[in-house]
Amino acid sequence: MTLRLILTEIESNIKKIIAQHGFREVEFVVELAKPGFGDFTCNVAFLLAKQAGKKPYDIAQIVAEDYKKYLGNYLAKTEAHKSGYLNFHSNQKLNNLIIKASLDENFGFIDIGKKKSVIVEHTSVNPNKALHIGHIRNLVIGDIVVRILKKTNHDVKILNYVDDSGLQVADIIVGFKYGGFSEAPPNEKKFDHYCGDEVYVKTTEKYESDKQFAEYRHKVLQALEDPNSELAKFANIITRKVLAEQLKTCWKMGVYYDCLNFESQIIHSKLWDKIFEMLKKMSLVRFEKEGKNTNCWVIEAQGEEDKVLVRSNGVATYIAKDIPYAAWKLGIIDDPFYYKKYSTQPNGTMLWETTLEKNNNQKLKFSGQKVITVIDSRQTRLQKIITSLITKLKPEKDAYSHLSYESVTLSADTVKAIGHEIEGKQAQMSGRKGIYINADDVIESLEKRIFEEAKKRNTDLANDTLSKIAADVAVGTLRYEMIKQDLDKIITFDLKKSLSLEGDTCSYLQYSYARASRILEKAGSEPKFDSSFELLSTDYETNLLKMIAKFDICINDAANNLSPKVVARFCYDLAVSFNSFYEHVPVLDNDNKEIVNQRLCLVYCFKSTLERALDLLGIATPRRM
Repeated sequence: MTLRLILTEIESNIKKIIAQHGFREVEFVVELAKPGFGDFTCNVAFLLAKQAGKKPYDIAQIVAEDYKKYLGNYLAKTEAHKSGYLNFHSNQKLNNLIIKASLDENFGFIDIGKKKSVIVEHTSVNPNKALHIGHIRNLVIGDIVVRILKKTNHDVKILNYVDDSGLQVADIIVGFKYGGFSEAPPNEKKFDHYCGDEVYVKTTEKYESDKQFAEYRHKVLQALEDPNSELAKFANIITRKVLAEQLKTCWKMGVYYDCLNFESQIIHSKLWDKIFEMLKKMSLVRFEKEGKNTNCWVIEAQGEEDKVLVRSNGVATYIAKDIPYAAWKLGIIDDPFYYKKYSTQPNGTMLWETTLEKNNNQKLKFSGQKVITVIDSRQTRLQKIITSLITKLKPEKDAYSHLSYESVTLSADTVKAIGHEIEGKQAQMSGRKGIYINADDVIESLEKRIFEEAKKRNTDLANDTLSKIAADVAVGTLRYEMIKQDLDKIITFDLKKSLSLEGDTCSYLQYSYARASRILEKAGSEPKFDSSFELLSTDYETNLLKMIAKFDICINDAANNLSPKVVARFCYDLAVSFNSFYEHVPVLDNDNKEIVNQRLCLVYCFKSTLERALDLLGIATPRRM
């Protein structure tokens, strides 16, 4: 039994008691109590007071008295607090429960998903540039959501949408074909950096001064619609070279996928034609015969202007690409794709890609009962329209979800550091204007800083070991910075501050893990878990035990709310509890061997729980820092 199950048991017993007294059912909460108010607390008396015509304290006394028959394994007593809350106190057996539960290899596992198939699409960066720091928030959020869903027994497939036929791709093709840019980047520069930093930025600048370039862009866009055109074939080569470099960055960040879905193939698959006919039959779209949208097919957008799906010239708009794609991900329409192997990823898993060319590969399935699309808040209006439409095609609750997040901006100092001037304290990133920080550059800067710091503290370690520590801490730092705030909060990224290793940072969590590892190494022997753990009685020990016990509560909350921050906060609170314990309770310096052993068991359980929690965040746990 875990702490979450104890809370569930208390709730069940209280429901029995209030039913026996003839009270109507109420939605009460059983939760962990604040220090000084027992271990668990319940607000049921407040909710029953009105219908009973009594004070909350009186109701709490009735329930507390009746609950005595349920006391036993883990609860020592229950009492009515004068405020009206019902409080529960555990006995020392709870220590044993928590430690034994945390040793289970499935500790934290909750079967919320029941193997339900879920598609998570994230990253989806246009293949014309390197990933910048804003893109990193998307892929980190998506990756952690995937990890949380897998921990709660969902069958998850991860997709990365490759927009290889849009304006931004057309822009770099214009640069290569008509702007005089060499296909080989100078000074061995990464190809995605070269395309984004130079080809894309400088080509888009020319549109303002050279009308001929705007005509080139139109020509390229038209050519991309025909997969057999020379420009389309050339674009395919270029975008795949960019994509290959982008994936190296993703893999460096510990992010992997199951399938790459190419927009050009979605367009040529005729998925839109099928879904368009379906929408017309169900009267979900309307043909306009007058007004500004005359001869257009539109969809109603509640509270806003109608959205054009097909223009009067017969050309489908951007949303017309997203609707069939969303329907395909949910299995609403037949899968037109074959699949071929793109590559084996560094973690050993196979990455597939869509193709319209027939092959002998086994038909794969990349659709699910539920779809989660990670896209920033600027796409909220578009995603609402898609969600509304898809709900009518598949009326299951939450079948299609847009997981929204706010963007990452750059601080004024950071913008200045990359050679731009702005007014105000922050700036939105813009690939077109060259105002961004490439993720590879941030990781490299972090690794250099951390390598030097680790070298000062660990003179006995070889450079390759130090490099591994630096890489783990650098990636962890970047991942943690992207998710420790709420998703609806804008992150203002500051290059200098990101290099700081103090405060609420990933390195604090990793250092806590390394400290626990060091204590266990110094002990010289493995802790023995055949104990009652009744000697763990100080506030610092019991507080740490209770924090460990919250792990499955944390996962339950994170999964139900698709919230990486919940796990990040748990890791931080767990590390704070451990460091407080470490500062006040001598683990090894005690003549009583049994006390030493029980405290070592507690350190071991902290270490393994933090490792599991950090793994959900995709953060490594170095034994040395």
